[in-house]
Amino acid sequence: MSATLAQEVSGTPSGVPVYELTRVSKTYARNLVVALDDVSLTLRKGSFTSVIGSSGCGKSTLLKIMAGLIPPTKGRVILQGRPVTGPRRDIGMMFQQATLFPWKTAVQNIVLPIEIRDGKAAAKAALEKAHELMDIVGLKGFENVYPNELSGGMAQRTSICRMLITEPAVLLLDEPFSALDELSRDMMNMELQRICREQDATAFLVTHSIQEAVILSDEVVVMKPRPGRIAEIVKVDLPRPRTLHMMTTPEFGDIVDYIRSLLDKGEDM
Repeated sequence: MSATLAQEVSGTPSGVPVYELTRVSKTYARNLVVALDDVSLTLRKGSFTSVIGSSGCGKSTLLKIMAGLIPPTKGRVILQGRPVTGPRRDIGMMFQQATLFPWKTAVQNIVLPIEIRDGKAAAKAALEKAHELMDIVGLKGFENVYPNELSGGMAQRTSICRMLITEPAVLLLDEPFSALDELSRDMMNMELQRICREQDATAFLVTHSIQEAVILSDEVVVMKPRPGRIAEIVKVDLPRPRTLHMMTTPEFGDIVDYIRSLLDKGEDM
């Protein structure tokens, strides 16, 4: 089987490295608390990677380092060939809550990062692209609606557009749909998959849900706690596009059970 055909069957991207972490460690409290220990990870163009682990395994610390919010104590963090030394415009971030400004319309919230960075004229010029993104995520017709008039899922779709408007090289997702009910969360995960595929986006998701990690990801990074380190990187060889029906298949269940067994081992260490 050719490499190209194998990629089409498995759905696993084989693009160039976009984000590279090499032997990253982080300590707090004058080196008495080791939050991360010797973490190495590569995100490739167009890939979707999730990280999962129990509380205290360093997931949040890892995400903050990748976002440039805190520096590592040791190791290298490289995005598109340049060291990450602070927040950058080619890093997109999405949080658990939509955090939209209530006095701005949906489309005004979307172009806000450009307005802050480049001024009102640039934001006005970006309105056409904002409208295109809203169409992609199914929000056409809601451009001038205020956040309090949007459902939770619609508010998170607006946040997705705001993240994509600056064309970031990597999308960092901190449990973006955890506040939604289960049905809405499943729907938004399928939307997120579709958007990432259409945009050829490189995504990194922090989640507590094994099922969510498996249905979305090409690779699932399983973390061990105390200190936080990688137990194993599990490849998810399920075809794309993924569907919610796949969650009922034996193949899906086998991957979920395997990841759960790794997490159980980690708890014992």
